[in-house]
Order: sequence, then structure tokens, then C-alpha cells
Amino acid sequence: MSTFDRYWPIPIVVRLQNGSERTFRSIHDTLDFLEHEWPKASGAYHEAAVIGCRSVLGRSGSAATSKELFVSACLEAGLAIRTAANSRPHLLA
Repeated sequence: MSTFDRYWPIPIVVRLQNGSERTFRSIHDTLDFLEHEWPKASGAYHEAAVIGCRSVLGRSGSAATSKELFVSACLEAGLAIRTAANSRPHLLA
């Protein structure tokens, strides 16, 4: 059984606290990061991003909104972000 997932047209690259960068394309991978690898105690945007990603995966939320919430959560946590240069756009499924 396959799991439903959605992809952002342009991925987000996050610089983690150890200096490494991680690219996020799929809502599922982003939710996993938010729930299991988040570097800070949760804040308002973190909680909203988790809810937003879950809504998209439940087929009732907006992928664009979940991306905005994830970006806000990263900024709230002090993580640097950028869009992935030269990335091939993914179609929103």
C-alpha cells in the first residue's frame, strides 16, 4: 500500500544547527523532520506547520500553506533557509 504524499514545486533548503544543509521536497519528509528531528522546543509556527503538513497528507490542506508554515517555523527556530537552486519543479499531486 503506497502512502499519499505531495511535493512542493520548488524545494526548501534548511541549514541545520551543525552547519549541514537538508533539502525538503515532500510534505511527508517535512512532517517527519518536524515531528522527530526538530532542533528546538516547539513554538507556535512549529505546531502550525505540523498541523498544516498533516492536513495536506489528509488531503484537506494546501501544500502552499504548509510550505509557508514550515518556512515560518524554520525562521522561528533560527534556522537559515533558501530555495533549492536549479531544482527541477515537482508537480503537486
